[in-house]
Amino acid sequence: MGERVVVGIDLGTTYSLVSVLRDDVPIVLPNALGEHLTPSAVSVDEQGVWLVGAAARARAVTHPLSTVLAFKRDMGTDRTYRLGGTTKSPVELSAMVLAELKRDAEAALGIPITEAVITVPAYFGDRQRQATRDAAEIAGLRADRIVNEPTAAALAYGLHRRDRDLRVCVLDLGGGTFDVTILSIADGIIEIHASAGDARLGGEDFTDAIVTWALEAITQRHGAAPRPDTREHARVREAAEHAKKILSREPTAGLALPGLALGRATVDVTLALDREQALRLWKPLLDRLRAPITRALRDASLLPSAIDEVLLVGGATRMRPVVELASSVFGKLPSHQLPPDEAVALGAAVQAALEQGHSAVEDVVVTDVAPFTLGVESSEISGNAVVGGLFVPVLERGTTIPASRVKRFFTLHPEQTQLNVRVFQGEHSLVRDNHFLGEYLLKGLPTRRAETTAVDVRLTYDLNGILEVEMSVVGSSRTEQLVIEQRPGKLGRAAVDEARRAMASLKIHPRSTLPNRTALERAEALFVQLTGPERDTLGVVLGHFRATLESQDPAVIEPARKELAALTAALARRE
Repeated sequence: MGERVVVGIDLGTTYSLVSVLRDDVPIVLPNALGEHLTPSAVSVDEQGVWLVGAAARARAVTHPLSTVLAFKRDMGTDRTYRLGGTTKSPVELSAMVLAELKRDAEAALGIPITEAVITVPAYFGDRQRQATRDAAEIAGLRADRIVNEPTAAALAYGLHRRDRDLRVCVLDLGGGTFDVTILSIADGIIEIHASAGDARLGGEDFTDAIVTWALEAITQRHGAAPRPDTREHARVREAAEHAKKILSREPTAGLALPGLALGRATVDVTLALDREQALRLWKPLLDRLRAPITRALRDASLLPSAIDEVLLVGGATRMRPVVELASSVFGKLPSHQLPPDEAVALGAAVQAALEQGHSAVEDVVVTDVAPFTLGVESSEISGNAVVGGLFVPVLERGTTIPASRVKRFFTLHPEQTQLNVRVFQGEHSLVRDNHFLGEYLLKGLPTRRAETTAVDVRLTYDLNGILEVEMSVVGSSRTEQLVIEQRPGKLGRAAVDEARRAMASLKIHPRSTLPNRTALERAEALFVQLTGPERDTLGVVLGHFRATLESQDPAVIEPARKELAALTAALARRE
C-alpha cells in the first residue's frame, strides 16, 4: 500500500468508522471486535479505566452518569461533561474516539497512521469544523482535509457510477445532523451545486420524541416517571430506540420495562406505540426535514423532478417515514445502493486516496460549495443616527470553492483613521444573529477633508474551510491580511499539548481484551432489562464467563465469551 497511508474517518454522532482504499476499492476497517461500526461513546469504570466504543455504549444503560453519548452535537460549544471525577469537553471526547479508530486502523494495516481525511456535516459551522481539527490533533492525527459528509457519500457513489451522467440529491440523516446536497456526476466529475441542512436534527431527536411520550404515559399511569441521568431513564431511552427501529418494519412496537423503579415503588411497565402515533410524535421533525430540501433545490435552481436519483445516507434514513418523505418530495423511490451507515466513510477513503494521488481515482474530480454565506459587519448613517450591526454578504452560500470575492466598504467620516473589519458567517441581515469568525483593526487610514476612505475587503475560502481576509486601502499600495485559522474556539498549541498529555495519562482499556469487556457490558445491560427465566439463564452464563476470566487462559475464555455473546444476541432479539 506504499509508505504513506491516509485513512478516511467518519466521526459520527452515533457511530464512527475508519476506512481506506484497498485493491482500488474503498473498504471499512474492522475494530477490535471485528465490527465496522464503533459507537461514538465514552465511559469510565469504577477503577478509572476509560472505555471507548461498544463497551462504553452498553454502559449507558447501567452507568449513565459515567457514560457520554452524542457529544458530537456539542462540538464547537463551551459545554463540558463531568464523569469519572474529571471534566471533559466534546473535543476531548471526540479525540478519544479518533484515537480508538487510529488504533484500529494501525492494527488492521500493520503500520503507524498519522494522517486522516475526516468528514463533517455540510452544515457544520466554522467553530465545529475547527473543533474537529483540534480533536484530530489531540488524537495524534493530522487532518489536513475536512470533507462534507454528503460530498464524501457522493464520492463513494460516483466511484461506482462514472459511466452515467446524473443529477443526484443526497439526503444525509445521521444520529445528530441532517444535510441535503444537490450534485451532478459526469465523466468522473462530481460537482456540488447546493448544500443545506440542520446541524441539530437527527435520529436522536426521533428517539427523544418517543422518550417524552413514554415518560408522559408512565406518569399518567403511575404518578411518577424516571428522572434524567438515572439508570431507569436510560432504560426508557434504550427501549425507545429499540421501538423506533421496530416501527420501520412492523406496524406496532412495544416498550417493555419490567421492574422499573419509580421512587420507592417498583412497577412493570408495558407500552405500545403504533406507526400512526409515532408519525404524530415525529411530524414536527419531519417538517424540519422538508425545509432544507426545499432550500437546497431553490439554491440549485432545480425542481424535484429534475433529480435523477435520491441517495439516502446515514443510519436514520432507514426509518420508514424518512423514506416516505423522500419519495413524496421527489416522486421516486430513493436509493440505498450504498450501505447507509458506511457510505460517508467509504467516500472519505476515496478522498484520502485523492490526497495520496492514488492511480485508481486519478480521473475523479470533485468540487464543493460554501455551505454558509460569509460577510462583514457594516454600519449606515440614517439622518443623524448611525445604524450598526448590519451584515453585508461578500461570499454567498452555494459559491463553488475554493473561491475569492471582494466588496468595497467606506469609512463613515472623512476624519476616521481606523476601521474594524469584523467577519461573520450566516444568512441573517443582522450580525448578532450570525456567527462571529474574527476581526482585524485596520489603523492609520488616511484622512481627507471632504471624502471618506474606501477599503476593499476580499474573502478567500478554501476546501478545508480556511478563510483569508485581505484588506486593501483604495488609492494606496497598502494591503493587510487576516487568516482566520486562530478562530474563536480554536485550541492554542499549549492547550492541544496539554490535552494530548492528559489523554496519554488516561488508563485506556487494553485493545487486546476489549472483546471480553464488551461482551460483559452488553450482557450486563441486557440483564438489567430482563426478568424471569430469561434473566436467570443469562445470569448463569454471565457468572460462568466472569469465572473464566479469572483463569486468564484464552483457550477457556474464548468459547465462554462466544457462548455469552450468542445468548445475549438471542435474548436481545426477543426483547
